Amino acid sequence: MQVKMPSEFGRRVVPPIARSVVVAGVAVAAALTASACTGDGPLDRDARDVDRAPVEAGAPASLPATDADRPRIVVLGDSLTAGLGVDPHEAFPARLQGKLAAGGYAHEIVNAGVSADTTAGGLRRLAWSLDGDVRVVIVALGGNDGLRGLAVDEMKQNLTEIIEGAQAYGARVLLTGMEAPPNYGAFYTTAFRDTFRDLADAFGLAFVPFLLNGVAGHAELNQADGIHPNAEGAGKVADLVWLTLEPMLAEGGPTT
Repeated sequence: MQVKMPSEFGRRVVPPIARSVVVAGVAVAAALTASACTGDGPLDRDARDVDRAPVEAGAPASLPATDADRPRIVVLGDSLTAGLGVDPHEAFPARLQGKLAAGGYAHEIVNAGVSADTTAGGLRRLAWSLDGDVRVVIVALGGNDGLRGLAVDEMKQNLTEIIEGAQAYGARVLLTGMEAPPNYGAFYTTAFRDTFRDLADAFGLAFVPFLLNGVAGHAELNQADGIHPNAEGAGKVADLVWLTLEPMLAEGGPTT
């Protein structure tokens, strides 16, 4: 299994949310609120402070060199994408790589997840993320913007420029949504959620309404912080994203 980990990355966001998604969103948002009260939210942690889980016995000490000629899928995200607290091979981008291989797709997943990443940071790093034959960009950001209570209009502008940049490169975009902490009030949380929906509609993008749907609020699927998925939870996140990603790839047929 190959998952490229570049030194620079970028990110994205999403659309509509069914009642079950909102309920799950409230659960993770409540956890974000508790983290904000301590001043050290898990999503808002500097990348230098990320604890790397020990490599499992038999796993390579470093990831193998990648083939620049392979079609690529870049996952732009924060610590949820990077796999904070789990082995790199258990993070959801690595799980997607396994699904690609099983489906006969030759695409290479590029894990562009960085802890503490915001939409502004992703925009600055977008050029470094679009390297090689990038076919799809999965945007899994926004959690840290919401945690910090950053201006929704600025987040929307950052995401707009990221989407436009990815499309100009020739890549298709898959947006994933996130929820803001409820302590910022209904006006902010609604505007935050609607930003993803509006962008998906405006650009006609594939989307996953809430990245942690089915995982947020389920203690058995999360680490002790109640925010970051454990290995099992990461697998379910991959399952959720795959439901939208696979049809995008199937349009062109498996590439072997």
